[in-house]
Amino acid sequence: MTSQLKKNPKPKLLNPNWAILQQKLKPHGSNHSKASTVPKSEASSKTLLGKRKERSDVESNHSQKNILIPVNDDFSLTDEVAMDCEMVGVGQGNKSALGRVTLVNKWGNVIYDEFVRPIERVVDFRTQISGIRPCDLKKAKDFPTVQKRVAELIKGKILVGHALRNDLKALLLSHPKNDVRDTSEYQFFQKEGCKRALRHLAAEFLGVQIQNGEHCPVEDARSAMLLYQKKRKEWEKSVKAEQKLKLKQKKRKPRKKSKDGGGFE
Repeated sequence: MTSQLKKNPKPKLLNPNWAILQQKLKPHGSNHSKASTVPKSEASSKTLLGKRKERSDVESNHSQKNILIPVNDDFSLTDEVAMDCEMVGVGQGNKSALGRVTLVNKWGNVIYDEFVRPIERVVDFRTQISGIRPCDLKKAKDFPTVQKRVAELIKGKILVGHALRNDLKALLLSHPKNDVRDTSEYQFFQKEGCKRALRHLAAEFLGVQIQNGEHCPVEDARSAMLLYQKKRKEWEKSVKAEQKLKLKQKKRKPRKKSKDGGGFE
Protein backbone atom coordinates (compact mmCIF):
# COMPACT_ATOMS: atom_id res chain seq x y z
CA MET A 1 0.00 0.00 0.00
CA THR A 2 2.85 2.30 0.77
CA SER A 3 4.35 1.46 -2.57
CA GLN A 4 1.06 2.41 -4.21
CA LEU A 5 1.05 5.75 -2.42
CA LYS A 6 4.60 6.38 -3.49
CA LYS A 7 3.72 5.42 -7.01
CA ASN A 8 0.60 7.65 -6.92
CA PRO A 9 1.66 10.85 -8.64
CA LYS A 10 -1.67 12.69 -8.44
CA PRO A 11 -0.91 14.89 -5.44
CA LYS A 12 2.44 15.81 -6.91
CA LEU A 13 1.01 16.36 -10.41
CA LEU A 14 -1.61 18.88 -9.20
CA ASN A 15 0.97 21.28 -7.91
CA PRO A 16 2.84 21.53 -11.20
CA ASN A 17 -0.47 22.08 -12.96
CA TRP A 18 -1.32 24.93 -10.66
CA ALA A 19 2.18 26.23 -11.10
CA ILE A 20 1.85 26.08 -14.87
CA LEU A 21 -1.57 27.73 -14.68
CA GLN A 22 -0.21 30.45 -12.44
CA GLN A 23 2.72 30.92 -14.78
CA LYS A 24 0.29 31.27 -17.65
CA LEU A 25 -1.84 33.72 -15.70
CA LYS A 26 1.09 35.86 -14.56
CA PRO A 27 2.38 36.70 -18.01
CA HIS A 28 -1.18 37.35 -19.10
CA GLY A 29 -1.71 39.60 -16.11
CA SER A 30 1.60 41.35 -16.62
CA ASN A 31 0.80 41.89 -20.27
CA HIS A 32 -2.60 43.16 -19.29
CA SER A 33 -1.06 45.53 -16.77
CA LYS A 34 1.46 46.69 -19.34
CA ALA A 35 -1.31 47.24 -21.81
CA SER A 36 -3.17 49.21 -19.21
CA THR A 37 -0.20 51.40 -18.35
CA VAL A 38 0.73 52.90 -21.68
CA PRO A 39 -1.59 51.86 -24.48
CA LYS A 40 -4.70 51.95 -22.32
CA SER A 41 -3.88 55.36 -20.93
CA GLU A 42 -3.20 56.61 -24.42
CA ALA A 43 -6.37 54.98 -25.64
CA SER A 44 -8.34 56.38 -22.72
CA SER A 45 -6.89 59.84 -23.27
CA LYS A 46 -7.70 59.58 -26.95
CA THR A 47 -11.16 58.34 -26.05
CA LEU A 48 -11.67 61.24 -23.65
CA LEU A 49 -10.36 63.72 -26.19
CA GLY A 50 -12.51 62.10 -28.80
CA LYS A 51 -15.55 62.36 -26.56
CA ARG A 52 -14.74 65.97 -25.72
CA LYS A 53 -14.26 66.79 -29.39
CA GLU A 54 -17.40 64.93 -30.30
CA ARG A 55 -19.30 66.69 -27.53
CA SER A 56 -17.93 70.08 -28.56
CA ASP A 57 -18.92 69.39 -32.15
CA VAL A 58 -22.38 68.39 -31.05
CA GLU A 59 -22.66 71.45 -28.83
CA SER A 60 -21.39 73.61 -31.66
CA ASN A 61 -23.90 72.18 -34.09
CA HIS A 62 -26.59 72.42 -31.44
CA SER A 63 -25.80 76.08 -30.78
CA GLN A 64 -25.80 76.81 -34.49
CA LYS A 65 -29.17 75.15 -34.91
CA ASN A 66 -30.60 77.00 -31.93
CA ILE A 67 -29.02 80.42 -32.35
CA LEU A 68 -32.47 81.78 -33.19
CA ILE A 69 -33.92 80.53 -29.92
CA PRO A 70 -34.06 83.32 -27.29
CA VAL A 71 -31.69 83.02 -24.35
CA ASN A 72 -34.26 84.21 -21.82
CA ASP A 73 -38.01 84.53 -21.29
CA ASP A 74 -38.20 88.32 -21.21
CA PHE A 75 -41.26 89.24 -23.28
CA SER A 76 -41.19 92.94 -22.49
CA LEU A 77 -41.42 95.63 -25.16
CA THR A 78 -37.83 96.79 -25.73
CA ASP A 79 -36.43 99.89 -27.43
CA GLU A 80 -35.58 97.77 -30.48
CA VAL A 81 -38.32 95.74 -32.17
CA ALA A 82 -37.95 93.49 -35.20
CA MET A 83 -40.86 92.94 -37.57
CA ASP A 84 -41.61 90.52 -40.38
CA CYS A 85 -44.74 90.09 -42.46
CA GLU A 86 -46.08 87.37 -44.74
CA MET A 87 -48.29 88.23 -47.67
CA VAL A 88 -51.18 86.60 -49.51
CA GLY A 89 -52.49 87.32 -53.00
CA VAL A 90 -55.68 89.31 -53.54
CA GLY A 91 -57.40 90.81 -56.58
CA GLN A 92 -56.06 88.88 -59.55
CA GLY A 93 -53.56 87.15 -57.29
CA ASN A 94 -50.62 89.38 -58.16
CA LYS A 95 -51.58 92.02 -55.58
CA SER A 96 -50.13 91.48 -52.10
CA ALA A 97 -52.03 91.90 -48.87
CA LEU A 98 -51.01 91.34 -45.27
CA GLY A 99 -51.64 87.80 -44.07
CA ARG A 100 -49.51 87.62 -40.93
CA VAL A 101 -47.37 89.98 -38.91
CA THR A 102 -44.83 89.14 -36.22
CA LEU A 103 -42.93 91.37 -33.81
CA VAL A 104 -40.08 90.25 -31.56
CA ASN A 105 -38.16 92.20 -28.94
CA LYS A 106 -34.38 92.57 -28.80
CA TRP A 107 -34.11 89.16 -27.10
CA GLY A 108 -36.02 87.51 -29.94
CA ASN A 109 -39.08 86.79 -27.83
CA VAL A 110 -42.40 87.19 -29.65
CA ILE A 111 -44.39 90.17 -28.43
CA TYR A 112 -47.01 90.08 -31.19
CA ASP A 113 -47.92 87.43 -33.76
CA GLU A 114 -51.24 87.53 -35.56
CA PHE A 115 -52.83 86.22 -38.73
CA VAL A 116 -54.67 88.95 -40.58
CA ARG A 117 -57.89 88.77 -42.55
CA PRO A 118 -57.40 91.04 -45.56
CA ILE A 119 -60.11 93.45 -46.62
CA GLU A 120 -60.16 91.98 -50.13
CA ARG A 121 -60.88 88.34 -50.88
CA VAL A 122 -57.81 86.11 -50.86
CA VAL A 123 -57.31 84.27 -54.16
CA ASP A 124 -53.80 82.97 -53.52
CA PHE A 125 -52.58 81.99 -50.06
CA ARG A 126 -49.02 81.53 -51.37
CA THR A 127 -48.62 78.73 -48.84
CA GLN A 128 -45.33 77.47 -50.26
CA ILE A 129 -43.72 80.76 -49.24
CA SER A 130 -46.03 82.38 -46.70
CA GLY A 131 -46.94 79.21 -44.83
CA ILE A 132 -50.47 80.59 -44.55
CA ARG A 133 -53.43 78.25 -45.09
CA PRO A 134 -57.15 78.94 -45.44
CA CYS A 135 -57.81 77.63 -41.92
CA ASP A 136 -55.37 80.23 -40.50
CA LEU A 137 -57.49 83.14 -41.69
CA LYS A 138 -60.89 81.81 -40.61
CA LYS A 139 -60.46 83.19 -37.10
CA ALA A 140 -57.86 85.81 -37.97
CA LYS A 141 -58.17 89.38 -36.74
CA ASP A 142 -59.37 92.06 -39.10
CA PHE A 143 -56.84 94.38 -40.73
CA PRO A 144 -57.74 97.63 -38.89
CA THR A 145 -57.36 95.94 -35.48
CA VAL A 146 -53.93 94.54 -36.34
CA GLN A 147 -52.79 97.76 -37.98
CA LYS A 148 -53.68 99.79 -34.90
CA ARG A 149 -51.93 97.42 -32.51
CA VAL A 150 -48.75 97.25 -34.58
CA ALA A 151 -48.66 101.05 -34.81
CA GLU A 152 -48.86 101.24 -31.01
CA LEU A 153 -46.09 98.71 -30.49
CA ILE A 154 -43.55 100.24 -32.90
CA LYS A 155 -44.18 103.87 -32.01
CA GLY A 156 -40.98 105.49 -30.76
CA LYS A 157 -39.01 102.27 -31.25
CA ILE A 158 -36.05 101.32 -33.38
CA LEU A 159 -37.72 99.17 -36.05
CA VAL A 160 -35.55 96.34 -37.35
CA GLY A 161 -36.30 94.11 -40.31
CA HIS A 162 -35.48 93.10 -43.86
CA ALA A 163 -37.06 95.02 -46.74
CA LEU A 164 -39.23 96.87 -44.23
CA ARG A 165 -40.64 99.09 -46.95
CA ASN A 166 -42.76 96.17 -48.16
CA ASP A 167 -43.96 95.34 -44.64
CA LEU A 168 -44.89 98.92 -43.82
CA LYS A 169 -46.63 99.24 -47.18
CA ALA A 170 -48.73 96.16 -46.45
CA LEU A 171 -49.63 97.60 -43.05
CA LEU A 172 -50.36 101.03 -44.56
CA LEU A 173 -48.04 102.50 -41.94
CA SER A 174 -44.99 104.74 -41.94
CA HIS A 175 -42.07 104.96 -39.55
CA PRO A 176 -39.44 107.70 -39.03
CA LYS A 177 -36.48 107.01 -41.30
CA ASN A 178 -34.02 107.71 -38.49
CA ASP A 179 -35.60 104.87 -36.49
CA VAL A 180 -35.53 102.26 -39.27
CA ARG A 181 -32.78 99.62 -39.36
CA ASP A 182 -33.24 97.68 -42.57
CA THR A 183 -30.76 94.83 -43.07
CA SER A 184 -31.35 94.96 -46.83
CA GLU A 185 -30.33 98.63 -46.94
CA TYR A 186 -27.32 98.54 -44.62
CA GLN A 187 -24.18 98.87 -46.72
CA PHE A 188 -22.15 96.33 -44.74
CA PHE A 189 -24.65 93.58 -45.59
CA GLN A 190 -24.72 94.42 -49.28
CA LYS A 191 -22.47 92.85 -51.88
CA GLU A 192 -20.94 95.20 -54.43
CA GLY A 193 -23.71 97.67 -53.69
CA CYS A 194 -26.48 95.11 -54.31
CA LYS A 195 -29.10 94.04 -51.80
CA ARG A 196 -29.02 90.45 -50.61
CA ALA A 197 -31.72 88.05 -49.47
CA LEU A 198 -32.21 87.57 -45.75
CA ARG A 199 -31.49 83.84 -46.02
CA HIS A 200 -28.08 84.59 -47.53
CA LEU A 201 -27.23 87.05 -44.76
CA ALA A 202 -28.38 84.59 -42.10
CA ALA A 203 -26.23 81.83 -43.60
CA GLU A 204 -23.11 84.00 -43.91
CA PHE A 205 -23.22 86.07 -40.74
CA LEU A 206 -25.24 83.89 -38.37
CA GLY A 207 -24.45 80.41 -39.64
CA VAL A 208 -28.12 79.38 -39.79
CA GLN A 209 -30.36 78.14 -42.56
CA ILE A 210 -33.76 79.82 -42.87
CA GLN A 211 -36.51 80.06 -45.47
CA ASN A 212 -35.95 76.52 -46.73
CA GLY A 213 -39.50 76.12 -47.98
CA GLU A 214 -42.27 77.89 -46.10
CA HIS A 215 -41.11 81.11 -44.43
CA CYS A 216 -41.41 81.51 -40.69
CA PRO A 217 -41.87 85.19 -39.76
CA VAL A 218 -40.65 84.50 -36.23
CA GLU A 219 -37.34 83.12 -37.54
CA ASP A 220 -37.05 85.93 -40.07
CA ALA A 221 -37.65 88.63 -37.46
CA ARG A 222 -35.17 87.01 -35.08
CA SER A 223 -32.58 86.75 -37.86
CA ALA A 224 -32.94 90.44 -38.68
CA MET A 225 -32.61 91.35 -35.00
CA LEU A 226 -29.46 89.23 -34.61
CA LEU A 227 -27.94 90.80 -37.72
CA TYR A 228 -28.68 94.25 -36.33
CA GLN A 229 -27.15 93.40 -32.95
CA LYS A 230 -24.08 91.99 -34.66
CA LYS A 231 -23.28 95.38 -36.23
CA ARG A 232 -25.22 97.57 -33.80
CA LYS A 233 -22.33 99.81 -32.67
CA GLU A 234 -21.09 100.56 -36.17
CA TRP A 235 -24.62 100.92 -37.50
CA GLU A 236 -25.73 103.38 -34.82
CA LYS A 237 -22.51 105.33 -35.25
CA SER A 238 -23.14 105.73 -38.98
CA VAL A 239 -26.75 106.79 -38.34
CA LYS A 240 -25.66 109.46 -35.87
CA ALA A 241 -22.99 110.72 -38.28
CA GLU A 242 -25.57 110.98 -41.04
CA GLN A 243 -27.97 112.83 -38.76
CA LYS A 244 -25.27 115.31 -37.73
CA LEU A 245 -24.38 115.95 -41.35
CA LYS A 246 -28.00 116.63 -42.28
CA LEU A 247 -28.43 118.92 -39.28
CA LYS A 248 -25.27 120.81 -40.20
CA GLN A 249 -26.47 121.27 -43.76
CA LYS A 250 -29.85 122.43 -42.55
CA LYS A 251 -28.30 125.05 -40.26
CA ARG A 252 -26.29 126.58 -43.05
CA LYS A 253 -27.87 129.91 -43.92
CA PRO A 254 -28.36 130.68 -47.59
CA ARG A 255 -26.28 133.55 -48.95
CA LYS A 256 -28.26 136.79 -49.13
CA LYS A 257 -28.96 138.40 -52.47
CA SER A 258 -27.75 141.96 -53.03
CA LYS A 259 -30.29 144.77 -52.89
CA ASP A 260 -29.95 145.57 -56.55
CA GLY A 261 -30.67 141.96 -57.38
CA GLY A 262 -27.37 141.45 -59.09
CA GLY A 263 -25.57 138.57 -57.53
CA PHE A 264 -24.87 137.90 -53.87
CA GLU A 265 -23.36 140.01 -51.16
